Amino acid sequence: MLRHLPQIAPKRVFSLSLLAALALSFAVSMAQPAGAGIASYEDAIKEMVVGKTDAPLTIIEYASLGCPHCANFHHDTYPQLKRDYIDTGKVKLIYRDFPLGTPALAAAMIARCGGPDRYFGFVDIFFRSQAEWSRSDNPLAALTKVARFGGMSADDVNACIRNQKLLDHVQAKKQKAFEEDGVNATPYFVIGGEKLSGGLPYDEFRKIVDRELAKVQ
Repeated sequence: MLRHLPQIAPKRVFSLSLLAALALSFAVSMAQPAGAGIASYEDAIKEMVVGKTDAPLTIIEYASLGCPHCANFHHDTYPQLKRDYIDTGKVKLIYRDFPLGTPALAAAMIARCGGPDRYFGFVDIFFRSQAEWSRSDNPLAALTKVARFGGMSADDVNACIRNQKLLDHVQAKKQKAFEEDGVNATPYFVIGGEKLSGGLPYDEFRKIVDRELAKVQ
């Protein structure tokens, strides 16, 4: 089942200068070495997975940290999905960034700079505080405050969002998602052989999961 939502412009490229512009009203001290609390590039670009590697069914989720529907999925549906399918070894979930807008791109980069061990903690806290930073007059300042809860300093955040290599990687992965899986809105799911654009109530979501599980068990 594939429900089409309005097309976005996936080929739009965010320049590093746009991210830097978020910081114009937020003075970041450069007196101390930056980047000490962030992951290596190799760790930051790893596939982020929840669940057992040998789970029979794989769900790929494409999400934007600034997307309210994605936040709703993580608040309402994901905990039940994790309890019933991921924790029981039936499903593994691969989370892939598909940032819509510059603040969401900065949030995705910051989460990745946390590395695999802290990544999903950052995803959770950015979704929970979404209304705060996504509507802020200074999104980077708001994101930096949130990042401190994950042990990332202002200098770390500044070093992270100035990493052109990481920015290019996130954007390249977004373009690949559009070209290979047809992602044109968030949230977007690849559940086994099914593709689903948009969120669903858990009871409907699990019907698709059960149907796909039956094919591989």
